[in-house]
Amino acid sequence: MLNKILALFRKPQPAKVSKKPPSAAASKSRRKVEAGRIGELGEHKINIQLDQLPKDCKSLSDLMVKNPKSRTGYSQIDHLVITPYALFVIETKNYNGEIKGGRSDKQWSVSNRFKMYNPLMQNYGHIKAVENLLADETNLRFVSLVSFTMRCRFSIDPELRKIHSDELIVYDTELSEFISRKLIRLKTEKPEPLFNPETIQKIYDELKQANITDPAIRQQHIDSIKTTKSSASSGHGQKTSS
Repeated sequence: MLNKILALFRKPQPAKVSKKPPSAAASKSRRKVEAGRIGELGEHKINIQLDQLPKDCKSLSDLMVKNPKSRTGYSQIDHLVITPYALFVIETKNYNGEIKGGRSDKQWSVSNRFKMYNPLMQNYGHIKAVENLLADETNLRFVSLVSFTMRCRFSIDPELRKIHSDELIVYDTELSEFISRKLIRLKTEKPEPLFNPETIQKIYDELKQANITDPAIRQQHIDSIKTTKSSASSGHGQKTSS
């Protein structure tokens, strides 16, 4: 009887809710969303950097053009900047960790956890695709830029950080600084610009017209790259440039 009376004054205990660990599919989906947000933030940083360039420069982003030498038949270029002295072709990376590699190494490593195709070689394929499109233009000069987020640290060939090189590895926050410094050096080497404003506009229009915007073709290109990456990770192939 006493126990029944005491029970009337006890606070009811909340029902226990069993906490099930998230399923593998849910975890994978969450990682995809997080990766997407990081990618969007990285692109936003790049766009801010490009907006800081001189007014006589023009830029294009997410440029997809035909490239017969690529396995997919196309090259997808993250950013391209047309300046009076050179064309800067920019490849962006969103890795996290220590980046190790040299100019001639086919594979670079990320914190010794996994390999990636040498981004300079990947960007070289992009440059050749653009060069092929602009076959009518003479005296083209290209500068290859690979941009990593600040979540990385570099253990690379020191020459790839020196402004005299036409192949540069930079952080996304210093992209406009490196382009500006490179332009000053190019102007010092040859004061007369390669391209006047009319030629810059012409190149811009040609590349914009060559840009493939068909969603189906773009998705096919992405799917093909994913298949290649999957094969490479399984030991059945190697990652090719996109």
